[in-house]
Amino acid sequence: MLHIQQELCATRSKVEISRDTELPSHKGPHQENVPKEKTALEMSGTDRPGLLSELSAVLVELSCSITSATAWTHNDWVACIIIVEDASEPGPISDPKRLGQVEEQLENVVAAHGGTGARKSVKLTRLGLGRTHTERRLHQLMYADRDYESCRVCHGDSSGEHKKGCDGTHVSVGRCEDKGYLVVNVRSRDRPKLLLDTVCVLTDMQYVVFHAAVSSKRSMADQEYFIRHSMGSSVLPSESDKQNLTLCLIAAIERRVSHGLRVDIRTENRMGLLSNVTRIFRENGLSISRVEIGTEGDKAVGSFFVTDSSGEEVNPNIVELVRQESGGSVVTDHKSPYRVRQSSSSSVIHEIKGSIEAKPKFSLGSLLWSRLERLSGGFGPIRS
Repeated sequence: MLHIQQELCATRSKVEISRDTELPSHKGPHQENVPKEKTALEMSGTDRPGLLSELSAVLVELSCSITSATAWTHNDWVACIIIVEDASEPGPISDPKRLGQVEEQLENVVAAHGGTGARKSVKLTRLGLGRTHTERRLHQLMYADRDYESCRVCHGDSSGEHKKGCDGTHVSVGRCEDKGYLVVNVRSRDRPKLLLDTVCVLTDMQYVVFHAAVSSKRSMADQEYFIRHSMGSSVLPSESDKQNLTLCLIAAIERRVSHGLRVDIRTENRMGLLSNVTRIFRENGLSISRVEIGTEGDKAVGSFFVTDSSGEEVNPNIVELVRQESGGSVVTDHKSPYRVRQSSSSSVIHEIKGSIEAKPKFSLGSLLWSRLERLSGGFGPIRS
């Protein structure tokens, strides 16, 4: 409610908003010790296996503690936001010289395997608490990298045939000539935060929504928007503009779709935890398609979606290695993001409570990739 009220009252003075929307404290006597700012690493660029592992390893070497991390991948692009603190004393990194050193080292990691002229961005910034919506910012980073350019448009046909690789997301853009609106219809699989993702891209493209209707039935959702560009031009967009809008909407919906084996962890938080867990994935030839991890008190809680670099199914027994490295509870959930869930028994969940006798089975491609990763690690500043 606080965020909604702040948005609705955006025209008020800062003092008035602060007075009217301040929430009562539930933090106890140590509330005054909570840092008012945080240091955030924003990174976007070409995705590759092991990138998050290398970034987190460098942060550990530079005595930076990771308090949360969120990363998305889409169309061979990656965007991530990592919140870091000074390991020696809790709180944001305030020394400009040190900030510059950390940023320089991370830029070297991102640029290490990038081609000439490859788009990439690494930025350390100071954020006020509650002033940045992580998922909103990830949409902006990926939109700026034009990840939508590789999207495929599929409208289906009367026989129900779809293009190869279509995940059921269909977008059509029409015109309402008498009102000067664009009429956007989106049909896709229903899921949490679908409306947020759609509205984010419309806002990024500077469109204003005048009317909207949203409905869902079983696994599918239908959205209809009547929009105009914020510039207020009376000229309706060209066909190329409509095509661009279609691709951007498809990309916004696809970004949150998670591929591969889901690995949930809950363990004691400690320095270097993210580096150790992602190293296990990298050494076993696995790529991270999405991650979201943070802290709850003294616990680290998060989810990783991992895929095999060789295209094979991920062996669920890999979580035993993760459990040995992280301790605590490790749970896997292997289900396709495109499969309609029929019942709670359609997805099999394995919880690792003790040791597993069976050793993970890896393909030859995974084994070769693992050896190459270990060999290449000896030539850089990153310790596995």
